[in-house]
Amino acid sequence: MNATSAIPPAEPLVSICIPTYKGAATLAATLASVLSQDYSAIEVWVVDDQSPDDTAAVVAACADPRVHYLRNPVNLGPQGNWNRCLELARGTYYKLLPHDDLLEPGSLRVQVAALEADTERRIAMVFGARRIVRPNGSTLMVRRYGSVARRVPASEAARRCVRSGGNLLGEPGNGLMRLELARVLGSYDATYPYLVDLDFWFRALCHGDAYDTGSITSAFRIGAGSWSVAIGRRQHLDYAGFVRKHAAQPALGLTRLDVLLGTARARLNTWLRALVYRFVL
Repeated sequence: MNATSAIPPAEPLVSICIPTYKGAATLAATLASVLSQDYSAIEVWVVDDQSPDDTAAVVAACADPRVHYLRNPVNLGPQGNWNRCLELARGTYYKLLPHDDLLEPGSLRVQVAALEADTERRIAMVFGARRIVRPNGSTLMVRRYGSVARRVPASEAARRCVRSGGNLLGEPGNGLMRLELARVLGSYDATYPYLVDLDFWFRALCHGDAYDTGSITSAFRIGAGSWSVAIGRRQHLDYAGFVRKHAAQPALGLTRLDVLLGTARARLNTWLRALVYRFVL
């Protein structure tokens, strides 16, 4: 049966874009987590940044008409490939899902429902808790913003993130937003590489609040080849620049104290992260 024929016309289309480079080992699991969602009105773009592996074969093996494969004619790098994903999206809603991360069962329907209920369009992005998993897929920990579903004021979300010295809103696959807003925000900006996802969330928060589903949305896989591991050692330097940039945004309400506490906490987090990666990897 053609999967697209089963899509209820009342359900808005969700674009799930998967940027990948050398991701053949985990891509099948990522695709399976997307295609097994109980929300079927999706298009999936796998954007291959010139991978020298079996990525094309992995995509071809899934044989689902909702999945589209595109191989860049030249290597664009992580930032360029993420932006290519954004260009290709055509749905009402948009999610960027790295090739080694996973969606939790049922999470997409929950996130879409939150945005559909927001008839006044006061919510800029929906997120939830996420599992941090080892390379073999076993759960290392669960990271939550809160334990109940609620709308989170933009200033609260920004302040709590900054003071934590980390990303409480989650990796790209943990969030869902309207494609219309993503287009307004424009390109992903990797000036501070470790914070490219949180930078996009903060830019979104300048246009509205966040919504925490209170449930687990995604799983972030720690792997030796992941971008976040490669740049993790300079996390605190990226964070200091990131915080200074967004402290200038009145909508986020960040104070001088927030900046000082966040910068100090980010330095500590860099040290702790290095220990975790050494232990796990």
